[in-house]
Amino acid sequence: MKKVFRIELIAVGLLLIVSSITSCIEESKASSKKMALNDEPIITKAVKPKKQLSEDFKKYWYSGKAEITSYKLEQARYGQIRDGHSVLIYVTEPFLPEKQVKADRSNPENVNVLKLNSTKKYLTGIYPYSVMGSTFYPVYDNQHALKTSLSVQEWCGHVYSQINNREDFEFTSHSYFESEADQNVSLEKDLLENEIWNKIRINPTDLPTGNLKMIPSLEYARLRHAELKAYSATANLSTKSGMSSYTITYPDLERSLTINFTSEFPFTIESWTEEFKSGFGPKAKLLTTRATKLKSIKTAYWGQNGNDDVVLRDSLGLN
Repeated sequence: MKKVFRIELIAVGLLLIVSSITSCIEESKASSKKMALNDEPIITKAVKPKKQLSEDFKKYWYSGKAEITSYKLEQARYGQIRDGHSVLIYVTEPFLPEKQVKADRSNPENVNVLKLNSTKKYLTGIYPYSVMGSTFYPVYDNQHALKTSLSVQEWCGHVYSQINNREDFEFTSHSYFESEADQNVSLEKDLLENEIWNKIRINPTDLPTGNLKMIPSLEYARLRHAELKAYSATANLSTKSGMSSYTITYPDLERSLTINFTSEFPFTIESWTEEFKSGFGPKAKLLTTRATKLKSIKTAYWGQNGNDDVVLRDSLGLN
């Protein structure tokens, strides 16, 4: 009797094994069939290939120096045009994508970025405005900016905002205004106006054109107290007599931005204009901010921080 019982147990076990194997084979066939129908494997995240860097790019941007360019600024603020100056500082550096900071040392996880620090200084009556933005964009031009941030200081207070590129865009903002205060918002990934300035310097032929969605600059959203989100926009790129112009128009915001740059490498930014409604309430009106190039130098500015180095500002027309 025991012998018969053992034989039955063995038979049941064999049946279970055969059934399991058959199930795995059928599942594999179904998966293969599904893959064949889709004609591609199912993957969770697409990894875009790195674009080839030209020898001109490597020679210019990996020279151990930054490019610093000054501009005469005519800034629209509170319904009037204010005189000031702007400076664009471009430099390449290693970036840690997880910590979202500049890397202190060599690391396999480092991403090479072209960083832009953009500054503006102008007066509004008795008190000054100081605006600075930073954007870290991969030199291989194969994904969105890894991080972009903004700080604004004036006598009423100061504000800070930042977008971190993770699973979504993580937007963080701090303000002295009650209605804005502290914010932590998740945004779907769309084109960033802030990253356009970096893309121009790498390869302007890859700039997005046509009808699209774009998140306006952190500066515009903050100073106009506009909701930070992707807005419908149109973008076009034109070239004439060695100069190229890239224009973004936001119909819902009644705003347009045009960046003018040389058509040949290193695609230096010569000027820009930004038309938008300035001021608030019934006195608000469309005005145009203008920035025109003054001077440009390439130098390792981070080591030029002594009192004797102040004279170098003359090279940029910044007295």
